[in-house]
Amino acid sequence: MKLTGIHIVLAILLATAAGCLGAIAVEHWSGPAPGRSLHEFVHGELHLSADQETKLNLLESEFADERDAREAKLRAANANLATAMQQEHTYGPKVSAAIDQVHVQMGELQKATVRHVFAMRSLLDEEQQKRFDRQISKSLTGDGRE
Repeated sequence: MKLTGIHIVLAILLATAAGCLGAIAVEHWSGPAPGRSLHEFVHGELHLSADQETKLNLLESEFADERDAREAKLRAANANLATAMQQEHTYGPKVSAAIDQVHVQMGELQKATVRHVFAMRSLLDEEQQKRFDRQISKSLTGDGRE
């Protein structure tokens, strides 16, 4: 089967979409049980005080707004990539520049997510931080290394 330009465009778009989903999923690291998010771990397993819950809810609300804005920028970068691919029909300078912008936006989303994780950590007491750190390590490495 011969690959046509449309096949290549579709393959690149699918790969880009998969990368975007991965960046977006950073905020939803799995916890101890499959499908359990970091959010669920913090609220369900760390026995937060009422003050911690209040502060955490504020952080989460603020981060949701930032995440939404960054995801919109990422979607716009993907749309620009699609336009560049339609214009060039090859891996040309417009496509290359558009891919670079997608990566920039993915990186900014990931940086914002990591800043949020550290902000959450700062609300925890020493014992909660130890459990939180183990969970983050497990989520990022898949094996719980510290």
